[in-house]
Amino acid sequence: MSGDRPSPLVIERILRDRESIWQQIVAERDLNALTGRMLTSSAIALACYGAVLGFFHSPLMALTSALKLPLLFLVTLVICLPTLYLFNLVFGARLSVRQSVALVMVAITVTSMLAVAFAPISLFFLITANDYGFFKLLNVSILTLSALVGLRFLTSGMQVLNDHGLLAPEAADATVGEQASVPAPVQAVPAAVPAGPPPAAVPAAGQSTEPVAVPAGAAVVESTANGAVTTATPPAPVPTQWAGQPAGASFPPGMLPPGYVAQRPWDGRAVRRGEPTQRPASMTLLYIWILLFGFVGTQLAWTLRPFFGDPGQDFSFFRSIDGNFYAEILRIIGNL
Repeated sequence: MSGDRPSPLVIERILRDRESIWQQIVAERDLNALTGRMLTSSAIALACYGAVLGFFHSPLMALTSALKLPLLFLVTLVICLPTLYLFNLVFGARLSVRQSVALVMVAITVTSMLAVAFAPISLFFLITANDYGFFKLLNVSILTLSALVGLRFLTSGMQVLNDHGLLAPEAADATVGEQASVPAPVQAVPAAVPAGPPPAAVPAAGQSTEPVAVPAGAAVVESTANGAVTTATPPAPVPTQWAGQPAGASFPPGMLPPGYVAQRPWDGRAVRRGEPTQRPASMTLLYIWILLFGFVGTQLAWTLRPFFGDPGQDFSFFRSIDGNFYAEILRIIGNL
């Protein structure tokens, strides 16, 4: 699927052709349209999933949860996006505001679509296991898993931008400059070997001077002056083609032509061979920002509650702010 061809299901393009999404963000091509489609898809998916959550209490709670769940993700993005953008500016990244928004919206879109894919499972347990604590813990686990997968897409996209030099431009420019300054390797050409037969061997006393054909790899029995007998298996000659020599020219086994200097293949990426590869500061700060995004999102969810609606209480659009999200989760696990 081409990056210029609009798709009615943007999540299908993200999952099947994510490379074109990253390239479109790198080139800043039609980001407003792409971000708008992702925002619309995410809002619809989160509204559907929020309605399933609220149905545990009443249809009115389902309607309010359908409104509050998309609002939760949007407000969290608005709160945390300036921090991500300024982090990148401080460490020299070249990301624009539109690129940052598009990257985060990819993560939110994947999260929302995975959550709505779990909606039938959540609805099934709502009908068959009408337990408030279990239903709340189940859906919190679904949202956490979906968010982790979505944030994995965010780190993948940032890695692609890093490969294009948008996160660490100074390091990328320095590497390119060093590679350009390294002279091209000079191939060693072996010295020419004079043509002609090899010098004849002088036989020892009592030895025959008649040539004997010995097959390659055959054992040769030799007798020394003190009568000891040794057996040797010479290696088969390996033909080696050298620059400047006629085709088929070879050298005796174990010998190199005069003037030969061994050369290792030159690799432009190994200019700094021996130095450890360092992760760009923007990538490190991205993981810190993800933790910040999670803390802000969970605290905001606690502020906007109820999403499920305790069946023992009357309908309320908001609850009083007391305690925190993590203490509530631990309390639910303890009750189970």
